[in-house]
Amino acid sequence: MRSMSTSSLQNSVVKDMALAPDGHLKIDWVESHMPVLNQVRRQFEAEQPFKGLKVTISLHLEAKTAYLAKVVQAGGAEVTITGSNPLSTQDDVCAALVEDGVTVLAKYNPDPVEYKEFLIRALETKPDLIIDDGGDLVTILHAERPDLLETIRGGAEETTTGIIRLKALEKEGLLKLPMVAVNDAYCKYLFDNRYGTGQSVFDAINRTTNLVVAGKTVVVVGYGWCGKGVAMRAKGLGAKVVVTEVDAIRAVEAHMDGFHVMPMVEAAKLGDFFVTVTGNRDVISGDHFDVMKDGAILSNAGHFDIEVNKMDLSERASSIRTVRKNIEEYKMADGRNIYLLAEGRLVNLGAGDGHPAEIMDMTFALQALSLKYVNDHYQTIGKSVLNVPYEIDNQVASYKLESLGIEIDRLSEEQIRYMDSWASHE
Repeated sequence: MRSMSTSSLQNSVVKDMALAPDGHLKIDWVESHMPVLNQVRRQFEAEQPFKGLKVTISLHLEAKTAYLAKVVQAGGAEVTITGSNPLSTQDDVCAALVEDGVTVLAKYNPDPVEYKEFLIRALETKPDLIIDDGGDLVTILHAERPDLLETIRGGAEETTTGIIRLKALEKEGLLKLPMVAVNDAYCKYLFDNRYGTGQSVFDAINRTTNLVVAGKTVVVVGYGWCGKGVAMRAKGLGAKVVVTEVDAIRAVEAHMDGFHVMPMVEAAKLGDFFVTVTGNRDVISGDHFDVMKDGAILSNAGHFDIEVNKMDLSERASSIRTVRKNIEEYKMADGRNIYLLAEGRLVNLGAGDGHPAEIMDMTFALQALSLKYVNDHYQTIGKSVLNVPYEIDNQVASYKLESLGIEIDRLSEEQIRYMDSWASHE
C-alpha cells in the first residue's frame, strides 16, 4: 500500500483493491510520458492553487485521467473522481487511485442506476470545482440537484458533446456556473481530436477485430476535427475513405482533402468499416442497415451511444450474439451479419486504452490550468461558457515544444510594433 488515506478508502466504491499494483504500473507508465503535465504538477506543488478546496472529476477513468487527478491533488485539492462512460473505467487504475488518497466512485460496466448514483455521490461531496466530460455532472446539477450548485465556483468541460449541452443551457439563460470549453482550445482540437482520435479509434478497431483495414472502405460519419483524424488514419492504413456530412463547408473540405463525399444512404452500401464522430443521434439508422454489406462493422467515436441506432438494428435482427469481446453480431432476416463494436459506445475507450499518453498530456494540462483559471477568476467571469484563454493554450504548446527540445523564433520589438500599428505598414 502507498499513502492511502482512511477517508479515501472508506468513501470509495471500487471493484477490488487487490488490483492496485497493476493500476500503479499503468499510472507510472503514463506519468513518464506526460512531460507537460509533469511541469504543471511542479507548478501546482509550489503554488498550491487548490489548497483547502474540493474537486470532483468525471472523465474516462483510465491511467492518463488518474494522473490528471494526482496533479490536481498535488495542487492541494481533495479529489473525488468518477467515470464518464461505463465501459472506459479500468478497475485496477481505480484501486491505485484510492491508495494514492483519491476518493473513487467507479467500476467497469456498472448498471445504469449504479453509474448515475456514482455521479450524484461525487457531486454530494460538495465540490468547489468540477471537471466534466460530456456534460453529465452539469446536467445533474441543473436538472436534478440544483441544491448542490451552491458551493461550486465553476469548472471545465472536456468534449464536444458536453459543450453542446453547455451552450444550450447558456442560450436558454439557465447556466448557473462558469465552465471553460477545453475542447475548443487549439491544443485540444488540433492535436487531441485529430491525432488522438484518429490513432486511438484504429488502435481499438484493430485490437478488437484483428482484421485488415487496407483495401477496404471506411465510412467516416462527420468531418469535424475528430472526423478529420479518423479519415487521415484510415487513409494511412490503406483504406478507401468515404465521408458523410450535413455541413456544406466541411463536405467541400473533405472533398478537397481527397475523400469521396456522399449521403449516408449511399455510403451505407459501400462501407466495410463505419466510424461515427458527430455528437448527434441516429446518424446510422434503419434505412442504412437495410442496404449494408454482409460483414459490415459499425463503431462510434462520439461520447454517447446514440449515434448508431441500436433499437433499429435490434428490430431488424433475427438473432444477436457476442462473437468476440466487444463485438456483437446482428444477424439480419436475409442472412447478412452486421457487427457492432463496444455496444456502440466510445470505441477507442470502450474497446481500447484511449488516446496516446503524449496527446492527453497536452489536453490534461489544459484541463488543470483551466481549472486554476476558473478558481482564480470565478467571481468576475460570470456564469457562461468560456474559451480557454490564449495564454494557457500557448503555455501548453510552449511546454510541449520544450519537452521535445524544439526552439522557435521570437518576434523582435520592432516586429511587434509593426504588427500592432495600423500606420506603420510601409
